[in-house]
Amino acid sequence: MVKQFPKTGFSIRKLLLGPLWFAFVLAGSASASAGGPAEDIDSPNPDVVLLKPYTAEYKTKARGLSITLKRELKLDKNGSYTLTNSGSLLVAGFSEESHFRVEGTRVIPDTYVYQGKGLMNRRREVRFTPGADTLRSLYKEKWYDLPYTDNTLDRMSQQEQLRLLLLNDPTPGEDVVITVADGKRIKDYTLVYVGEETLQTPLGEVDTLHFKRIHDDPDRKSDTWIAPAWEFLMVKTVHIEDDKPVVGMITKASIEGKAL
Repeated sequence: MVKQFPKTGFSIRKLLLGPLWFAFVLAGSASASAGGPAEDIDSPNPDVVLLKPYTAEYKTKARGLSITLKRELKLDKNGSYTLTNSGSLLVAGFSEESHFRVEGTRVIPDTYVYQGKGLMNRRREVRFTPGADTLRSLYKEKWYDLPYTDNTLDRMSQQEQLRLLLLNDPTPGEDVVITVADGKRIKDYTLVYVGEETLQTPLGEVDTLHFKRIHDDPDRKSDTWIAPAWEFLMVKTVHIEDDKPVVGMITKASIEGKAL
């Protein structure tokens, strides 16, 4: 059986962005049908485990270069969430921000903004309108109207969807299809659960769930490991393209202010 979820490089851009974005191609999920019928997902349920605010840092390495990526999930006063992510290297950098809310075990995106800096000075946006048939996506200074369905997420909100689903049903066993509004297209990715693995990290030994992404190009490989004991935070990512690996590893994290 296949679960429906929404979606979730070698240059400086790939070093800055590749590991975290491809990674949550697994930890991103996005579908109203994931984990049960839509009415079950959207209905209030006092037993639903909610996302907790956290901060995390990742060291990314490729071709002898390394940067620190910083991520933070905040719960806003109105009950919605803000997820931020940023990193920089030499004269290039980026920051991105996603706003979304949660109904049951479903993430409902509102807006997404990516802003490059220095050599990567460009901007992307995605705007979702509840009840509309389309969403608005800014790509290369042009706005596109893309088809919208309940399972469509942006590049960042999708990363919290799988976490939310696993927090409420921590037994993966099905392939995951992730749908993401990305640039001028809606993209679907398939993620396959590989199995359980124990990893050594700067934060100590931790048991993880290993997922891999299915690529059309057999020379590309993307793997992600997430830790159930750490609220299903991403622990490690490995992306291989043109025989060049890009590796990301968690180095620091706290959940609700408590350090791991």
